[in-house]
Amino acid sequence: MSIKADSRHLYLQVIDKIKQDIESGIYREKEKLPSEFQLSKKLGVSRATLREALRILEEDNVVTRRHGVGTFVNQKPIFSSGIEQLTSVTYMIEQSDKVAGSQYISTEIIEATEDERKKFAPKNVHNLIQIERVRTADNEPVVFCVDKIPEKLIPIEFVNKKDSLFKLMEEHANKRVTYAVTFIEPVSYNSRIFEILNCDPEQSLLLLKQMHYTEEDEPVLYSANYFRSDMFSFHVLRKRM
Repeated sequence: MSIKADSRHLYLQVIDKIKQDIESGIYREKEKLPSEFQLSKKLGVSRATLREALRILEEDNVVTRRHGVGTFVNQKPIFSSGIEQLTSVTYMIEQSDKVAGSQYISTEIIEATEDERKKFAPKNVHNLIQIERVRTADNEPVVFCVDKIPEKLIPIEFVNKKDSLFKLMEEHANKRVTYAVTFIEPVSYNSRIFEILNCDPEQSLLLLKQMHYTEEDEPVLYSANYFRSDMFSFHVLRKRM
């Protein structure tokens, strides 16, 4: 069926057609798409229409456009999760039938900055335990985690012996995390993190900044988790009011 036989906007038809060709294996993961001239001619649309479709596909993380090089099909995320429920990285990895692991980079006590003191207010925090970890799936690095916890809530000598900081906090301080406030940001190239996660410099990361609270609304854990966008995708269920 010709694209133009469809009554929808042309760029929407182009998006659907390219997605279908990716799903059917005509265009494979990490493969370069034909040039804009070739693709627009093949689809029977203008280059302006094609560019609008590619722009949206890039926003949806289906393709990546590299200036002066071309457009490439992104690898489909292995882990897909809603963020309405608070689940651990370990759980997300294991739900995808992978073996979850942790590689500890550093564990140290740091003095809380003014901004960090505000984050943990009204609790009066002077020192934080900062933990840097790489979370792995079948030994492949997929998430870089930076966690900060008030010094008295966990014993620093036990940090490297448990994958779950939630459980360690419950056992040591009887503090149970019940909810978190989360902000999601895209992150471009960062030499240290990209090297740790073995990322392509062209790909982006998804940064989840989370402050975790107990049932009594006490802030007990701040985390910054950098997820590989080629491995993870997140979605939110939104209901009409």
